[in-house]
Amino acid sequence: MPPTLLYRLDTAAVEPEESRPDPAKVLAGDPVHTTWNMEDGDGLYCGVWRSTPGKWRISYDEWEYCRILEGVSVIAEDGGPATTVRAGDGFVLRPGFRGAWEVIETTVKEYVIRV
Repeated sequence: MPPTLLYRLDTAAVEPEESRPDPAKVLAGDPVHTTWNMEDGDGLYCGVWRSTPGKWRISYDEWEYCRILEGVSVIAEDGGPATTVRAGDGFVLRPGFRGAWEVIETTVKEYVIRV
C-alpha cells in the first residue's frame, strides 16, 4: 500500500522523543525538548516541538517554518535585534541563521524543515 499523501499533526499518534541542547550551547537554564516527528524523509521533516524554559545557541543549515501554538520565546540573530514570538506567530528561519533561542514560557510549535 502506498504511503498516505495526507498527514495530520496528531501528537497522540506518534511516540515523542525527549532531548536537551548540547551542554556547550546552553546559555541559561536546563531546557528539555519534546519532539513529535510526523514526517521524516526525502529531506522534509515536520511535527510538533515543545521546550521548557532556558536559553541556548542555535545555528541553521536548513529552512524551517515554525508556527507557535503556546508559550513565549525570544529569538535573537547574532548582531541583530531580538524578536519575541508567541501563540499565533509564524516565521521562517533560513539556512545560515545563527543566534540564540530563549524560552520564557514553555513553548510549543509546529514546524516544517526542508534540507
